[in-house]
Formats: sequence, C-alpha cells, structure tokens
Amino acid sequence: MPLYEYRCDECGQVFDVLQKINSDPVKECIHCGGNVEKLISASSFQFKGSGWYVTDYKKTTEDKDKFKDSESSVKESVKDSKKKDKVKQKNVA
Repeated sequence: MPLYEYRCDECGQVFDVLQKINSDPVKECIHCGGNVEKLISASSFQFKGSGWYVTDYKKTTEDKDKFKDSESSVKESVKDSKKKDKVKQKNVA
C-alpha cells in the first residue's frame, strides 16, 4: 500500500497516510481538523507478509553453493584484515 503525504492549510503540519490506491484522499488534518492538500512526492510503499525477503524464496542447490562460497570468502577477508591489523599494532608498539 502506498504512503501519501498531506499538508494542512491551517497549521502547516505535514503527515503521511497509508492508503489504498483507490481510497478517497484525506480531507481534514489529523492534528487540527483543518483542510489539507495532497502533496506530490516520491511514492513509498510498505510491503507486508512473507515473500519480500531473500530468505523467503526457495533456494536451489546451486544457490546454496553460491551463498556458501560468498560467505566463506567474506569470512576469509575478515580474518585477513584482522591479521593485518595485529601486525600493524605490533609494528607500532
């Protein structure tokens, strides 16, 4: 569902409202009850439910192997950088 941005003509407050695309626009301010205008801004969406994260998708054996390879290379690079830091600390001391 998209988030729409509104600004109150009376108090000047700007606020967001989560609405369905086919819902009628908000007509009064949630803060003071004054008239509001819908602002044109970059649209935002809020995704809910499963299926929106990488971990929710079914992985093939090939995908699992790729993930293991990339994970192990990251661990190796972290170990290497820690070793280099230790060597630098010894040389400084």
